[in-house]
Amino acid sequence: MADKSYQPTLAGLRAFVAVANKQHFSSAATTLGVSQSTLSQALAALETGLGAHLVERSTRRVLLTAEGMQLLPLAQAVVQAAEAFSIAAGGVSDPLHGSIRLGLIPTVAPYVLPTVLAGLTHRLPTLTAHVVEDQTQRLLAGLRDGALDAAMVALPADSAGVTEIPIYEEDFVLALPPGHPLAGKRRVPAAALAQLPLLLLDEGHCLRDQALDVCHKAGVRVELADTRAASLATAIQCVAGGLGSR
Repeated sequence: MADKSYQPTLAGLRAFVAVANKQHFSSAATTLGVSQSTLSQALAALETGLGAHLVERSTRRVLLTAEGMQLLPLAQAVVQAAEAFSIAAGGVSDPLHGSIRLGLIPTVAPYVLPTVLAGLTHRLPTLTAHVVEDQTQRLLAGLRDGALDAAMVALPADSAGVTEIPIYEEDFVLALPPGHPLAGKRRVPAAALAQLPLLLLDEGHCLRDQALDVCHKAGVRVELADTRAASLATAIQCVAGGLGSR
């Protein structure tokens, strides 16, 4: 008769599942990395506690009883759940295991993404990156609502509600077509921007806002070119072709 207060041990369930899979005590013991006597004791304790005869023992192989066949799927589910729990616990103890949702702005992504992904693959092989390319405000919104774990954006940004960590600095560069009078200068004053139409990225791109902010702080009113680009690479090619210059 079964003891209603009995709670099967994980060792007993593992022994039962291994014996059912291998149909042989010696092979099952090898699979679990225990001695055959330890395996037999764990299975016997399980049968005693349940008050059920789970296997028929013979010199050649082990067969499940009707009760054993009925209970095997439940035992397998418990063992599999325990293994999944251990794997998940390993991920919790190691924050750099699993996946990371990384956002990048379009003006940065093509240039830093190869380096970032190569570094993650080499140094953190158990971490999988899921990349989202979008404009700054939507990336920041993704950070605030938990859709993203991290994002690379250009500063300054409206980063209220998120932690901001500067990574590197870049010079603010003016792209000019070959042969332009300003092309040979190492530095171009903001006042010089009033002399030529600026070709900027579409609205919503932080680089556009930062370029206009430079002009605003210098008290310069600029003329915007009719051509606008959705990517930095397109903008550079347009400038190289003479658009947005005079």
